[in-house]
Amino acid sequence: MHNRRAALRLLAGTASLALTLSACGKDSEGSSQGSSNGNTVGIAMPTQASERWLTDGKSVVDDLTRKGYKTKLVYGNDNPKTQVAQIQDLIEQGVDALIIAAIDNKSMNGVVKQAAAAKIPVISYDRLILGTENVDYYVSFDNEQVGRLQAHYIIQELGLEDGKGPFNIELFAGSADDNNTKYFYDGAMRLLQPYLDSKKLVVRSGQTELDKVTTLRWDGPTAGKRMEGILADSYRSRTVDAVLSPYDGISLGVLSALKADGYGSAAKPLPVITGQDAELPSVKSIIAGQQSQTVYKDVRLLAEVAAEMVDAIFNDRTPRVNSRRAYNNGVKYVPAFLLQPTSVDKKNYDYVLVAGGYYTAAELK
Repeated sequence: MHNRRAALRLLAGTASLALTLSACGKDSEGSSQGSSNGNTVGIAMPTQASERWLTDGKSVVDDLTRKGYKTKLVYGNDNPKTQVAQIQDLIEQGVDALIIAAIDNKSMNGVVKQAAAAKIPVISYDRLILGTENVDYYVSFDNEQVGRLQAHYIIQELGLEDGKGPFNIELFAGSADDNNTKYFYDGAMRLLQPYLDSKKLVVRSGQTELDKVTTLRWDGPTAGKRMEGILADSYRSRTVDAVLSPYDGISLGVLSALKADGYGSAAKPLPVITGQDAELPSVKSIIAGQQSQTVYKDVRLLAEVAAEMVDAIFNDRTPRVNSRRAYNNGVKYVPAFLLQPTSVDKKNYDYVLVAGGYYTAAELK
């Protein structure tokens, strides 16, 4: 675990390397040793714009390299067509397995069919690839639990269980082309809906359906513009008490809009704002008393599970899974290994993130 601290300490170097690899079409290779038989694993990550995905990419490479595998790491820069072309190139280069974190979970059908024809196993990484039988395994976190943790935090902070209210809340969701978006939102709404029904929570914008609250590519500025419009249309004489945000980047976009509207003073305090991924800027924001909460998912463990799955496949073992019926991609139930997320706020960030070895105290200053 401690060796994986390099995943964050070297983020800047990784970002530079990832940009070079993505722009030039080159790969990142580890040495071949041990019982890997010289096998090469292609790793397709969605974007370099998020600190989280830089950590994932480097962690998967590090874990596979330690097991003796060669790796080819590419980033799709949030462009589904680019990612499909990159994966096609990996197949043509003769990789022996693919780990794919899809940008658009419905754009992969053709390319994973090519992988199946070449007898290349496919592991869907954190974002389930939909509409195809050619996905062998799925590794992720309990995505509904992420939403439940965010909703529970809002309920707790507003005192809704004690009968307090009514409060004004606005709802944000992730990208419509990411299968996880629905799970995060459904998990949250299972807890929030009773308070919406009883009018203890009020969505003044009226935007509650999933297709009305999604944020393309999980983009913070896009979320910020939507929040600006909501404030202008629905909160001229009222204040927002809570914002359900599914991801730290979205949270910071929302925060920017709120602060531009005068929130953050004693007369107009910031609302409760959730998040996900424990990205460094958001953790610093939490410590500063701005963003309220994030859901921590130790992606080092996710990378480790993905590497273990690959190693099991190459060594004729059945990969370890803990869920066989929870995730149906529209064609099949994909065997999955799900990890558990953790809610983090100002009260426990030091214990969870610093004592847990994810950040140093110096990084959070």
